[in-house]
Formats: sequence, C-alpha cells, structure tokens
Amino acid sequence: MSLTTYWLEHAWLGTHVEPGVTLEVTDDGRIGALRTGAETPPPGAEVLRGLTLPGLANAHSHAFHRALRGAVQVGSGTFWTWRELMYRAAQNLTPDTYFALARAVYAEMALAGITNVGEFHYVHHAPGGTPYADPNAMGEALIEAAAAAGIRITLLDTAYLSSGFGEAPNAHQQRFSDGTAEAWAERVGALKARPHALIGAAVHSVRAVPADQLATVARWAEERRAPLHVHLSEQTAENDACQAAHGRTPTQLLADHGVLGPRTTGVHNTHLTDVDIALLGGTGTGTCMCPTTERDLADGIGPATRLQRAGSPLSLGSDSHAVIDLLEEARAMELNERLRSRTRGHWTANALLTAATGDGHAALGLPDAGRLEAGALADFTTIALDSVRTAGPLPRLGAETAVFAAAAADVRHTVVGGRHVVRDGHHTLVGDVPSALADSIAALRS
Repeated sequence: MSLTTYWLEHAWLGTHVEPGVTLEVTDDGRIGALRTGAETPPPGAEVLRGLTLPGLANAHSHAFHRALRGAVQVGSGTFWTWRELMYRAAQNLTPDTYFALARAVYAEMALAGITNVGEFHYVHHAPGGTPYADPNAMGEALIEAAAAAGIRITLLDTAYLSSGFGEAPNAHQQRFSDGTAEAWAERVGALKARPHALIGAAVHSVRAVPADQLATVARWAEERRAPLHVHLSEQTAENDACQAAHGRTPTQLLADHGVLGPRTTGVHNTHLTDVDIALLGGTGTGTCMCPTTERDLADGIGPATRLQRAGSPLSLGSDSHAVIDLLEEARAMELNERLRSRTRGHWTANALLTAATGDGHAALGLPDAGRLEAGALADFTTIALDSVRTAGPLPRLGAETAVFAAAAADVRHTVVGGRHVVRDGHHTLVGDVPSALADSIAALRS
C-alpha cells in the first residue's frame, strides 16, 4: 500500500540527474516504486522542486561540541588547547541539558539535509564518574533527541578508559570512563535499538583504551554485527606516544587486536604510513573524513585519495560542528586535495555525493539507506536550484552544483521515512531552531 507519492523535479540517481521522477512511499517508510519520465506531477503528488538527493549521512558527530562554535575561535593554539575548552563544556552536561542541546543540533542537521547521524558518544556519567540511576541516561537522551528532531541515529557508544596509554582518566575524563572494557560492554548491552536508532560501538582512540582491552570492544561489535568506529591518527603526538608505548603505529596496534574490518570506520586517518594505508584498505576498514573540523583544529589533510584507492570506503562527518554542512564537507575533501597536489578533479561530484549518502549510511549500519531506488528507506532531501548560489547551471549539472556551489542554506525539504521533517526550509517538529540552539547553549554557561 502506498501512503504518499512525491514528484521530484530533478533527482540524483547515483550516476546522473534525472528530470521528472515519481517516488512512492510505502506504509513502512520505504520507497515502493520510482519512475522516470514524469514530465508533470501526477494528481495528488507532493511536489519537490529543485534537486532531490538521498538523505545525507553525518557519519561523525559530537553533539555537545556545537556549544563551542565561536567560543573556540578566539586567539590561537592547538588541538590540545582546544581540548581543554571542550572539557569545560562537557562538565556542564546533564541528561536534561544534553537532550535539549542535541535536539536543537539534530534539528540543525535536518535543516542541512542530514537524515542520519553517527553520534560518537562518550559523556556517559555524572561529573566525577558516578553513574546516573539509569547508567545509560545520557545515551538515552541522545536517542530521544534524534526522535524529537525527526532524524535517525546510530549511537556509537564509546569506550574511553584512560587519559593516555594506561594512565588513569584525568578529572575531566572521569565521567567518560566505565573503568574497564568489560564494564563498558555490560552497560552498553542494556541499550536497545529502536525504529529510528541503532546501537554501535566506538573505541575513542588508542590512547584512551588500553591495548589489552581493545579486543573486548571489537568482540562486542562483532557479536552484534554492529558498526565500530575509532578516532585514528588525528594527531602526530598520538602516533609518537603509541610508538613509544607499543613500538607500532595506532593502525598497526588496532590490527593486532582485531579492531579493523569492513564494519569498522577510522575517523580522520590523517597521519598514516604506507603500511597503515595498506592495512586499512586491505581489511576494508572505512575512513570518515571531517574536513571542516580537521582544518579548524589545524590537524592536517588526510590521504583520502590513497585510502580509497587502497580499498577504504569514504564517508563524511561534521565532528565538532564548526559548521553543519555535509555539502561543504564533500567540497572541502576535494578542494583540500587540490591544494595539496596542485591538480584538480580527484573525485567526481557523483563520487563525493556517494560518500555523503550511501557510503556514509553504510558506515552507520544502514546499507538500505542513501539511495533513491525501490526498497531503500524513504529518506531524501531537496536542494534549491534557484538560490543565489545555485541559479544558472543546467539542471543536468545538479550534482556538480550541489557539491561545488550549494550550501546547507539551500536545503528546501528533508524527508525521513516518507515524512516531511523539513518543509520549505522550516523544521516541522522544532518550531524555532535558532532559539532552541541559543537557549540550550546558554544553559551550559549558567
């Protein structure tokens, strides 16, 4: 049975832009049929003018980092000085304040065409490390926030046990830690998937999970066929410390303990050796690039082209939310490589959109999302082709226009499970997203 028929003025079908497409949504929120050659909308169809893409997948998010936007742009410093400001924001989170902030952040994502977020979640306990009455209160707040904002979430519950290669967590990190990987696994086991939410796992980093406990996290994910993510080689200091502690790179250490594989995604993968790249590609381990955060924190430019050639699928994330704009992440990955290589055209617009859609959803455990085809989840977003940024190019160049000219501000509609979450640029569930952001961020300062 069909609930809704949409008429797409133009649709990106993975390889090209097709004009005049009808898309039927079934009662279980999937695409029941997709037909081309519809020059005019059929009677009763919802009309989506512009370019419709599969919903965008934000494969790496720390929702509370949104509270740092602007505040961390004063003065200079490094990743490590930025981290001190991040810790202060984390200290003021409670389940209630985190729900309010995450609801607003996820609504901002929906306005940017994002239909699924991978939330790399490590603020588990109360300040000082005391568990809440519900040990998963913070994770539940994030799951509920995604529902309230109308998007899907893969909660990547994160093991964070050490301040660095076996050292005890510092005062800021105590609320991140379960003590041991076994205790982490016991807590996470109580989290349940929901129609809009999957439960995955994460190793925060090789510095934050002792080597002899990495296999416990990897085994938990393997037994559940769940996605497993890890911050990997974001900083040269981490690489140097890993070499000093273990005589190998972080990638080699993860390989030794069974962490790599096709359901694993390394986030950043910035400072890698040739051996590292071969290990990641050879095991099918994914790479999530977060260019706007990597440039904001002066991390460096990761070897994305070499990783993809080696066999590592690429996805994209907004990470610290310096901006929330997956089109900008896609554009930045290509433009960063142009700056480094002084040549153009490392990825086609189609390839960049695939990283932002299908491959991103696959990295989050949703291989049945990120495509406009029968049977896929009915998650899609429409970008205006008549804004000051996008007007002019021929519609058949819509993919190039979306990646190299459009911005989150050009998102006109976002549909999740066949339901309008954003209509004509307005969120249907969160009436005033800017106020929700301002109020929830102000609450963390009080």
